[in-house]
Amino acid sequence: MSRYTDEQTHHIMSSVHSKNTNIEMALRKELWRQGYRYRKNVKTLPGKPDIVFTKYKLAIFCDSEFWHGKDWEVLRPKLSRGKNPDFWVKKIERNRQRDVDEERSLRAMGYTVLRFWGKDILSRPEECVQIIVDTLFEIKMQKYEDSIETELIKRDQESN
Repeated sequence: MSRYTDEQTHHIMSSVHSKNTNIEMALRKELWRQGYRYRKNVKTLPGKPDIVFTKYKLAIFCDSEFWHGKDWEVLRPKLSRGKNPDFWVKKIERNRQRDVDEERSLRAMGYTVLRFWGKDILSRPEECVQIIVDTLFEIKMQKYEDSIETELIKRDQESN
């Protein structure tokens, strides 16, 4: 038995958004506060990542626990006992598979992909930003090392 009437459920579900969610806004606000600039909801990339650093090919997703099936082993039995279980189990499983497929596509395009759970963002936004900062540093260092290696190969070829 549901805690809500059909009308209440409809109202709750109609207020769920795919972009500019509270969790997304919290992470973006903290990034902006620390001086980081980014693109948001890039439609040309698989999954329309919530935050993208295009120069460094870093795509970030802010996933809500329910819609993306966090702790699926715990959530699935709960959904199976709830209202319209076939729909909800299939819905969340499709979402989880879509996440995997989109991440695979982004990685094939050379992107690094980070995913954060909503509760982690809301409770510790600074830690989430630090992970992003550390990842950006690693990407920058790899680009630098690659450019040095390319330059050395070029010089070696010119001297031969």
